[in-house]
Amino acid sequence: MKGQEWYQADDVAAEYDDKRFSRGGQLIDRREKAAVLDAISPVDDRRVLEIACGTGRFTVMLAEQGADVVGLDISAAMLQRGREKARRAGVSDRLEFIRGDAARLPFPDDHFDTVVAMRFFHLADDPESFLREMRRVARERIVFDTFNRFSTRSVYNWALPMGSRLYSKSEVSVLLAKTDLTLVDVEDDFLLPYGLYRITPNPLAAPLRSVDRAVGGLPAVDHLASVSYWNAQVE
Repeated sequence: MKGQEWYQADDVAAEYDDKRFSRGGQLIDRREKAAVLDAISPVDDRRVLEIACGTGRFTVMLAEQGADVVGLDISAAMLQRGREKARRAGVSDRLEFIRGDAARLPFPDDHFDTVVAMRFFHLADDPESFLREMRRVARERIVFDTFNRFSTRSVYNWALPMGSRLYSKSEVSVLLAKTDLTLVDVEDDFLLPYGLYRITPNPLAAPLRSVDRAVGGLPAVDHLASVSYWNAQVE
């Protein structure tokens, strides 16, 4: 995985949520959580694995919705933050955090109803192998996101500390076909880069987001969206 040493640093974990999901970044957090819930709801009593769970944004949310969740991440510092969130939310009994490698998931075949991987696919060294491993442990559904090649992210992608692989829609479609996954739905969003939202104060972020959604919904520009949310079914 790209940027492993940077990602696992204690100071990165301590600042991760504040840097990415405060101020205008809260709008990104809400959109990503809505994308996951839209794809896999209802989740009550479902077994869900989140790969690269980080500080537990999605694991805690899914546990609050009634799912039995396992969150896996390579960073011990990130996992500790997730456990603290779970305790504060009162859902520690519905989820488990495990340190592990997404390339070699420590679970038997068909162990989970659903596998979720948000903010990680673009970091995978071998995306096909990664997707196969997700498919191996999932019985029904896989949800993940990609950052897109024809977007504003391509302008500054080289400068990011973890690097990032950008994808075209056709590339992801080929990967799904190779791994025997059937596309259920894909949603595109965010013409403006995430970094812009993170530095935008809340009073300005909402109007900015409204313009972004209005322009992004036009047929001529929707293919320039920064991110795509993929919902695939196990065949």
